[in-house]
Amino acid sequence: VQLQASGGGLVQAGGSLRLSCTASGLTFSSYVMVWLRQAPGKEREFVAHISWGGGTTTYADSVKGRFTISRDNAKNTAYLQMNSLKPEDTAVYYCAAKSNLRITSPYDYWGQGTQFTVSS
Repeated sequence: VQLQASGGGLVQAGGSLRLSCTASGLTFSSYVMVWLRQAPGKEREFVAHISWGGGTTTYADSVKGRFTISRDNAKNTAYLQMNSLKPEDTAVYYCAAKSNLRITSPYDYWGQGTQFTVSS
């Protein structure tokens, strides 16, 4: 199983960016897809998740209204559209897959992180 995150880079504050997470080796539509992030010196934190068919989404309060998670099961890909970016959004962003919507439950699969920096 592989989860390949991409789309990181450098963006100015107030800008937008879209991250992608492409999965292989698993039945993509059978998994809840999750985005997490880890800022320098901080613990990894939940950002957003999306249910199997995309009908349910949940966001961390810190990104609510600015980030949008989506998925395309035909392309085995999940996305994180990030708008109105702030310097505090700077982090390594990870995608993960799990079998349920409980935020605190373990993840079945992890992808490698993609670095994303917001300059002020």
